[in-house]
Amino acid sequence: MTATDHPVVVSGEPEAAEAIARGEGWHRSARSGTLRAVIFGMSDGLVSNLSLVMGVAGASGQGGFILLAGIAGLLAGAFSMAAGEYISMQSQRELFERQIELERAELEAMPEEEQRELAALYVAKGFAPDEAERIATRMFEDPATALDTLVREELGLDPDELGSPWGAATGSFLAFAVGAVIPVIPYLFGGGSAVFLASLGVSLVALFVVGAAVSLLTGRSLLYSGFRQLGIGAAAAAVTYAVGSVIGVGVAA
Repeated sequence: MTATDHPVVVSGEPEAAEAIARGEGWHRSARSGTLRAVIFGMSDGLVSNLSLVMGVAGASGQGGFILLAGIAGLLAGAFSMAAGEYISMQSQRELFERQIELERAELEAMPEEEQRELAALYVAKGFAPDEAERIATRMFEDPATALDTLVREELGLDPDELGSPWGAATGSFLAFAVGAVIPVIPYLFGGGSAVFLASLGVSLVALFVVGAAVSLLTGRSLLYSGFRQLGIGAAAAAVTYAVGSVIGVGVAA
């Protein structure tokens, strides 16, 4: 949030700004690393494990072997996604926290210069110089407010949205597992052509649903997003099935 976005903060009504932020929570959730991890995890789990199951099914029609491969792919992928998201989010958070600490040190060492920098930022946004100076002076009456404003205006960071490494890791793990289990479920009941078709069919439906759900966040067409996700997953499954069939024939020979 900047001074030009909600001037009410400058006019002495921070409670109103906080109420607005709470009322527009979807903006915060859309920028959340956890939400990104969940969406990506579910999509990746569905596509990757469907491809694995189809590849193994192409190489071998044994339902038990396909089930084992699917469960192994689910666990390996879920743990890999969780570890990757945790490391990525933690590294990003540590970088942001370091930048905030450096800004805090600069504020403590040379507050007058930091105040002039803030005033210059407001001038660049279109405020008159005297007006920008008054706003900067008002902000610097409270060191905590001054730091928060500098972090947002100068660094472009929101101290309240640095991301949760554990939240991203947990969300990614669970989402990947949910997506990856879908093509595996039919093989819990055996093997054969009927189970193969059931696994493929329910997975294709799930791919469309995941794509359609993403459209609710992006604002894109529901059909476009759904069929895009369906096309990507179906193409990956077709390629791995073909490769598995070739390998299966080669091994049998």
